[in-house]
Amino acid sequence: MPSGASAMDVPTLDTELALHSQGYDFVAGLDEAGRGAWAGPVVAAAVILPLDRPDLGLVLQDVRDSKQISPAKRDVLFGIILQTALDVGVGVSAPGVIDRDGIVPATRRAMKKALTHLSLQPSYLILDYIRLTTLALPQMSCPRADSQFLSVAAASIIAKVTRDRLMILLGQRYPGYGFARHKGYGTAGHRAALVSLGPAAIHRMSFAPLRCSGT
Repeated sequence: MPSGASAMDVPTLDTELALHSQGYDFVAGLDEAGRGAWAGPVVAAAVILPLDRPDLGLVLQDVRDSKQISPAKRDVLFGIILQTALDVGVGVSAPGVIDRDGIVPATRRAMKKALTHLSLQPSYLILDYIRLTTLALPQMSCPRADSQFLSVAAASIIAKVTRDRLMILLGQRYPGYGFARHKGYGTAGHRAALVSLGPAAIHRMSFAPLRCSGT
């Protein structure tokens, strides 16, 4: 266990293995990145782990909620997860979709896209907070699922690293805002760039401070 982590911070395979023993062969964990950012897309990932692999917990022993680990460690684990998972899917909802539909519907849309990008058909879904009520699939949604379930923690890393890399590329397209540094989240530097440059095409105009200031 990493220093500073408590037992409750370490996600396990207990629930996924219990579901597997009940006949759910392909349990998909889902999570998102970027819900609270001022700019850029929301990105969701779905991860199906090989639950019949005896050393799975050992191979993924360092996987945590993406917010609990450093960017360098996330990059390493991103590769390990891609090599280990049975299947990984990623979905994106653009800023315009977020402004039009709202962040929660846009997040659901990204999660559904992630599922459509899986090669395997999941038999059960484990999600962080959100439920996909329009899908006829058994599912469970829990607060802080990325801290409890290893498949969701893996999805959180895939979503976070994918979005961070995308924001670095967008930072090259829209220089001056510091997207590579703050990834579109609200920082003093980001706010100062908005005052100086005005909003870019990838800013979420329905989010404060853009909505409130009329920038």
